[in-house]
Amino acid sequence: MINTLYPKRCAICDNALLGSEKGACDKCKERIVYIKQPICLKCGRPMTHEGEICEECTVTKHVFAAGRSVFSYDFISESIYRFKYLNRAEYGEYFGYEMVKAQGEFIAQIKPDAFIPVPLHKKRYVKRGYNQAALLAYEMSRLTGVPVMEDFLKRSKDTVPQKKFNKKQRFINMKKAFIVGKNGVKLNKVIVVDDIFTTGSTIDSLSLELKKAGVKDIYFITLTSAGT
Repeated sequence: MINTLYPKRCAICDNALLGSEKGACDKCKERIVYIKQPICLKCGRPMTHEGEICEECTVTKHVFAAGRSVFSYDFISESIYRFKYLNRAEYGEYFGYEMVKAQGEFIAQIKPDAFIPVPLHKKRYVKRGYNQAALLAYEMSRLTGVPVMEDFLKRSKDTVPQKKFNKKQRFINMKKAFIVGKNGVKLNKVIVVDDIFTTGSTIDSLSLELKKAGVKDIYFITLTSAGT
């Protein structure tokens, strides 16, 4: 009765799921656009020229070791907006599954000590009711057995949304945006989990604090990369 009155919705098109459909409807599963090889071995974006590193990563000294994304941005952007801002927390289960499905080999190669979701400031958490990055991380944890360290880092300031800034402004906006929230925990390798990778300023800022806490290698996995 509950499923009839309040049916689960497709994480891609948001239509009600039918019968045995799970996570996404059959039609949407047939049209999914994934990020394809060749990709930059640093940030994971598709490469437009020969080589191992994209042009952006050759001129930007990132703090993180490497990262990967799953879906084409043009394909998934509207769905991510609903996931973050329109109370579609239920999408997290399917998205987390897709992240492990697409990047399971990457996770296995790294052998991380933990998944660390990008934290939300408490004001934004109260307003939204959940941290979408944490929902992704917990589903990934359930499927892989890698623990989630949600409280390892905290957001120290309520930053303005990054989409309003250019590359330089994004870096300034994210400077000192995070602090270590749990001391005395030894982590060597971690995978940061988030929804969108754009310039890398958020991941780099977070990685600086992780480095200070003794983490040697920081990787990331996101649902998508802007511009893909």
